[in-house]
Amino acid sequence: MQDVRRMFDLLQQHVLKRTAMTAEEFSLVTALFVPKRVRKNAYLLQEGEVCKYLAFVTRGCLRSYTIDKSGGEHIIQFAPEEWWITDLYSFLTANSTEYFIDALEESDVLLLEAASWEKIFAVAPTFERYFRILLQSNYIATHRRVLGSISLSAEQRYIQLLEEYPSIVQRVTQRHIASYLGITPEALSRIRLRMTKEVKS
Repeated sequence: MQDVRRMFDLLQQHVLKRTAMTAEEFSLVTALFVPKRVRKNAYLLQEGEVCKYLAFVTRGCLRSYTIDKSGGEHIIQFAPEEWWITDLYSFLTANSTEYFIDALEESDVLLLEAASWEKIFAVAPTFERYFRILLQSNYIATHRRVLGSISLSAEQRYIQLLEEYPSIVQRVTQRHIASYLGITPEALSRIRLRMTKEVKS
């Protein structure tokens, strides 16, 4: 597994980009996180389970998705390095999830259990502000994606994905990107070909 110190360094950097936190305060919370290796294609969460963790990705890439009655996958989120991933509804309510979370690459994550979620605010109150900022950003991103799904063309949604996940097209399959956009891989191929021709012209 990735050096644990390096994993916490990445988390600390992520926190400090969003809120002021002393090194002493951060050191108090490290014991509440559980480092874990997630092998490629291994599950962190499966449909019907209760989501027990918030996961901060320090290496690799995960995704959350649903599977419809016809067996089709619908990707909700990609989570490369320095992204959080979870089913927040299941995590906060202890109800079963409708989502799967698995690793698209061999990945290392820092897990925060539900019980530790409450402890962390007592140990390091600054984390409450940090998570509030994350939740606000998540709400804005979700709102933008929902609005895009009903008002943007597939090509515009693809451009939006490239803005949100700049390196993702080099790391996941075309099928995964198409699933995230809600289009077929063939439609995605046409979009990419058209955009390449526009750049060259």
